[in-house]
Amino acid sequence: MTIIGLIRHGITDWNNEYRAQGLADIPLNAVGQRQAELLAQRLKNEDWDYIYSSNLSRALETAKIIGRIKNIDVKIDERLREMNCGLIEGTTEQDRVNKWGYSWSKLDLGIESNNDIISRGVECVKDLSERHPDKKVLVVSHGALIGLSLKKLIPHYDTSEHLHNTSVTILSKAEPRWDCKLYNCITHLGEGGCDSN
Repeated sequence: MTIIGLIRHGITDWNNEYRAQGLADIPLNAVGQRQAELLAQRLKNEDWDYIYSSNLSRALETAKIIGRIKNIDVKIDERLREMNCGLIEGTTEQDRVNKWGYSWSKLDLGIESNNDIISRGVECVKDLSERHPDKKVLVVSHGALIGLSLKKLIPHYDTSEHLHNTSVTILSKAEPRWDCKLYNCITHLGEGGCDSN
């Protein structure tokens, strides 16, 4: 049985400012680097075989910090990139309201559709599970990509809670569906519990 560990990247300045990051290559800030270090220490004594990451620096830096501690090379898969935010990239909610009005979300602003995000996220997870049967694979990605993909992969599980930075969600393939062993866990940050089945 393949185990997939989905990890959201550490925090960035744009996360703190509630800016749409999308494909903008925003690095981790000092807190995000520390979160990634704490996560790496948590994973240090766990058995993981592979690490895959988005090529965007906030995810890749998170993955490399883990990889350094685990002595695992990070492989890049561009399907793990964050959603394309189109014209809203770099903006806050107030910026969007000021520019396009309260109905901005109904406009065609070049934002990648949820269906397209889900399609590439689910395809990537399935590909990795088939490529590495009976292995444990860490996947470092982004909030929207992971969150939307989980809604498709584990529709029988409550995934409404917002994914925290450096949270760990663990899936296993149990025919005919995926099971969620751990959801949105950030115990390594010294806050919050883990929702496990």
